Amino acid sequence: MTSIDVTEIIRSSSSSLNHPLRKKPRFDDGESSGASSSSAQPRPEDILAALEAEQSNFVALDEAQVKKLVSQLEKKTRINREQRVKNPDDPKKFMESEIELDKAIQEMHSLASQPDLYETFVEVNGVEVLLQLLGHENTDIVCATLSLLRELTDDDVINEGEDGAEELIESLKSGSIITTLSACVERLDESIKDEADGVHNALGVIDNMIGFRVEITEDCVKHGFMVWLLKRCFQKGAFDANKMFASELLSVILQSSDNAKAKLTEKVDGIDILLRAIAVFKKNDPASVDEREYMENLFNSLCASLMHPPNRKKFLDGEGLQLMNLMLREKKQARQSALKVLNHATSGEEGIENCNKLVEMLGLRTIFPLFMRTPSKTKRKDTTPDEHEEHVCTILSSLLAACSETHRQRIVQKFVEHEHEKVDRAVELFLKYKEKVQRFELKKKRQAQEPSTSEDDPDSAYLDKMDNGLYTLQRLTLILGEVAVSMESARLREEKLFQMKLSNNRLDMLLGPIIQEYADNLGDDATLEQERVMVMLTKIEEFYK
Repeated sequence: MTSIDVTEIIRSSSSSLNHPLRKKPRFDDGESSGASSSSAQPRPEDILAALEAEQSNFVALDEAQVKKLVSQLEKKTRINREQRVKNPDDPKKFMESEIELDKAIQEMHSLASQPDLYETFVEVNGVEVLLQLLGHENTDIVCATLSLLRELTDDDVINEGEDGAEELIESLKSGSIITTLSACVERLDESIKDEADGVHNALGVIDNMIGFRVEITEDCVKHGFMVWLLKRCFQKGAFDANKMFASELLSVILQSSDNAKAKLTEKVDGIDILLRAIAVFKKNDPASVDEREYMENLFNSLCASLMHPPNRKKFLDGEGLQLMNLMLREKKQARQSALKVLNHATSGEEGIENCNKLVEMLGLRTIFPLFMRTPSKTKRKDTTPDEHEEHVCTILSSLLAACSETHRQRIVQKFVEHEHEKVDRAVELFLKYKEKVQRFELKKKRQAQEPSTSEDDPDSAYLDKMDNGLYTLQRLTLILGEVAVSMESARLREEKLFQMKLSNNRLDMLLGPIIQEYADNLGDDATLEQERVMVMLTKIEEFYK
């Protein structure tokens, strides 16, 4: 059967038949505003009156009416299908049924305000009808159905009636909604505004479903939707709302699913695609707040993907280190995000190759200036000073732990040059975060004395302390310990500074308890790291025997 687009025929006829194809706009682009709208702003009382009028016109549905609406939609779908089969080359003969079908879809929107009736909607096969309509020959019908589905799955609506929402989401999942939506977004032409809105609504449906049931992310990976998101993020052309939405969903999927991280490079090289998309911001800042969010979503996706060890090698081979290093030197808005990526790329045993490569490519020339000076709050709106210091200290700690002996000595030498200025900085930061942790512990102690406060379990209490300065304090302690056992002049400098600031120059007393706590809380799979830090602690203790 020949597929015929009857969009223009429907539009030209709809005004006389009083059945316009209604699209739910994504955002106001100003084209629909008349001349009078710019000269007269609506008054608050007018808006309130309009809302009250809308509420007064609301008619509540019951189960019988839902069944009637679905039956009507099913009937009009069947009639339209039959007329299309009988008259494949004569759109005028199925035009009327198409307009009636669209009208039936629009009438279903009233269901979105009553999630308590979703179970009935599912029972009478309403979901099956909508899924069939997503494969309709006319993209206007497809887009109208996508708008309806997005409204039905709106997070505010489904959170009101969780039982009905559970039925709806399960029915959509069982009906292979992700596969169907993947076909829809591939088919729709985003150069046409209505179809671009349709793609946006398709993304919205998936976003709503993930928000209600996070395991939907696994379906996105399994059925190829994640690959489409990757390609859409890198698609050439002007930045738009769909590119931003695609980046947001990609970030959510990669952060939520270990399988997504593993599959990222299976069918396409997802690491390479992300790096190429990010490279745009090496010399150019985002042009808007939305584009800034898009950029951050890409960086978050890359960070999440690096948590899967094999992706570290892909990142290294794709010259990801070089790109991040250049971004740090360019001092654009992407700078802090690049620092965060380096943190992820160099951490743990899986980051050894990246650590050595970073030193080989003279990355220390970039990292140490960032260590010596934390950008001010006024100059940096994308992250806090504490986050900046956490990333830099973690990178340096990882380099000292993972690099070859030759490279490690190069790092240690950096700490003693220029009259030990970097040791001075490390001690300064150590004192800052030690005080921060002490303030937090005092606050928790006071809270524990209040009658209404329940006692935290040890694991939760430790994690809270990590979030309130202990994590960075541990990294600084490991840096100071590693440098002290490697270079006598550095150890003497540390002791001198601690004596001046704390009246105590014993590194075993100042660094030892923090190193021990760090070692005690390492996981069972971190035996090598535990051995390393315990050897360091033993060497520190031997200084005072």
